[in-house]
Amino acid sequence: MRKLKAIYFAPALAVIALIAWALASPIGAAPDDDFHLVSTWCATDSAYCKPGESSATRVVPEALVHPHCYAQDALQSAACQDNISWTEAPSVETKRGNFVGAYPPVYYAVMNVFAGEDLLSSALLMRLVNVLLFVGLTTALFVLLPAVRRPTLIWTWLVTTLPMGVFILSSNNPSSWAVMGLGTGWLALLGYLETSGRPKWLLGAVFAVATLMAAGSRGDAAMYAILGIAAVFVLTVPWSKAERTAAAWKRYGLDAILPAVMTIVCAVLFLSSRQTQSGIGGFGGDTSVSGAAVGVGNAEAALSGFSLLAYNLLNIPFLWAGNFGEWGLGWLDTPMPSIVPFAAVAALVAIGFSGLGRLWGRKLVVTIGVGLVLWLLPVYVLQQGGDTLGEAVQPRYILPLLVLFVGLVLLGRAGQMLRFSRPQLALVSGALILVNFIALHFNMRRYLTGIGVQGGNLDAGYEWWWDLAISPASVWIIGSIAYAALVIVLTYQVGWLGRGPSTELSKSERSQQKQLAD
Repeated sequence: MRKLKAIYFAPALAVIALIAWALASPIGAAPDDDFHLVSTWCATDSAYCKPGESSATRVVPEALVHPHCYAQDALQSAACQDNISWTEAPSVETKRGNFVGAYPPVYYAVMNVFAGEDLLSSALLMRLVNVLLFVGLTTALFVLLPAVRRPTLIWTWLVTTLPMGVFILSSNNPSSWAVMGLGTGWLALLGYLETSGRPKWLLGAVFAVATLMAAGSRGDAAMYAILGIAAVFVLTVPWSKAERTAAAWKRYGLDAILPAVMTIVCAVLFLSSRQTQSGIGGFGGDTSVSGAAVGVGNAEAALSGFSLLAYNLLNIPFLWAGNFGEWGLGWLDTPMPSIVPFAAVAALVAIGFSGLGRLWGRKLVVTIGVGLVLWLLPVYVLQQGGDTLGEAVQPRYILPLLVLFVGLVLLGRAGQMLRFSRPQLALVSGALILVNFIALHFNMRRYLTGIGVQGGNLDAGYEWWWDLAISPASVWIIGSIAYAALVIVLTYQVGWLGRGPSTELSKSERSQQKQLAD
């Protein structure tokens, strides 16, 4: 027992915390779930998906077409799902699905493995699979990375995933793969290029799997994955005089084969996705994009030309803030109290400034480059469609890119650790724990009774809940405790009580750190 370390319990705590989020909302709660659920069941020919009158339609169970009967009405609980039959045969023809290649097919094909006759149980199982995939990839990366890279992994996930990230990661939305794939893939590639031996090839495998997940979920995520690969190349290519040797270039050339192949895979998936073509041309107020428009300041007057450009350009940070609770969750219909975005952004800024204090030439180049894409890409899409910010482009679209950007900001050179005082760590950890505690409660309240009913006791008068032995309040409390314990364990690992990871390195980890420094 004395040999057990708190960090060993982190994966289990993460699974419990994310399962709480998976149970916090009904099937259909994630944006465009009607589209994505139909696409999943129709990824292969089956008894649950029949050909329609045209190649662009399918006949599916009605429950897949209308699971979101409560959407965009925050006063409406999910009790309307009581009228839905989750085991009926295909009976409704729909064009809402991935029938013409709008999205890459990989996510839907994998999730189709878990599609069964009981639609409700199958969709919930898919959420749990997403949770296990995320925790499994992150755990593998933590174990395989050199110890000096682990703080970047931990802090990136902690400060970028509340509340939108945890909601998406535990949902049926393919954006879950975009977030976990990009956030894992670029760091796995960096470790692959920096290490040797067995860890190197295992990191290469993690990179390949994570990149395929990202590129196979959304067309824009395929482009983000290419950007992440390019950023890692800039960080690692042997440019300095001391590095420019024939042996170094030969070794790097061989190492570059794997990321080059994955770049081609990403490019193929990107170019074959009609979703990306729509984005390049602009959505133009396309109502197929889920959720209602979100106002920013005073944008009631029609804008065009330079006025539209200036408005969008100056308000892009509002889009970023949407991932931290400034916009609603779900179909943009689950508002968060102001303390949620305030505390979440405060934690991000506190950790981010420490990372900005550790800049060098290459890191400065990639950070600025990805930052510009994070700012200008949504502006370009909005301008192409003649849209103002709050229409068409949503925060979750750029969340994977935001995770990449924050990870690059927090990246340090070999031997450079992100150091914090005890009060700093206490405040950041407390802010994250508070955000999760409040956001999980508000998200559950919205579906249990609608936001018109208030009160701290989630077990009082709820109208909707899963057919489970555990109550809503129990899920909220257990999930919040698990997340709090997870934050404490992880912050301890990266410097709690003034103890940095470098003081706890094993002999092999100290050897890895010396190799990186050399």
